[in-house]
Amino acid sequence: MNGETKYLGIDFGLKRIGISVSDGTKSYAFQRDYLINDAGLMKSLLAIIRTENIERIIIGYPTKFSSEKTHITDDVEKFSSTLKEFLAKESTACETEFFDERLTSSLAQYNLSSSGLSRKKRRDKGNIDTISAQIILQDYLDYKKNKK
Repeated sequence: MNGETKYLGIDFGLKRIGISVSDGTKSYAFQRDYLINDAGLMKSLLAIIRTENIERIIIGYPTKFSSEKTHITDDVEKFSSTLKEFLAKESTACETEFFDERLTSSLAQYNLSSSGLSRKKRRDKGNIDTISAQIILQDYLDYKKNKK
């Protein structure tokens, strides 16, 4: 494994977790398969973090247009805390950061509908989760690049 570190994008869901990973230059986000939100989730995330040499995790933070919390915001915050504790126990140093995810699911749905994929694949919620994770991470990477 080379020394380049990457970022991990997460679109949290109660059933599935959408995953994306940046390239080593932290310019582009690439979809990965989604993970099932079950008892093995933390170990699956740890394997990705170690294999991909992840230094920072970007977690989509759901808010309404009015910036108020949504029905799932508390679950996302709890997930983030649990992940941080798990990584600390596993002696894995990795920063976590929230990033606004407003409209990502709608944009992911639009991308799928205009993709030419079959109706069955477009309806697969896992596809929406992974595209949402990619959008969250790409928006974050673009934000950081434009902030410089």
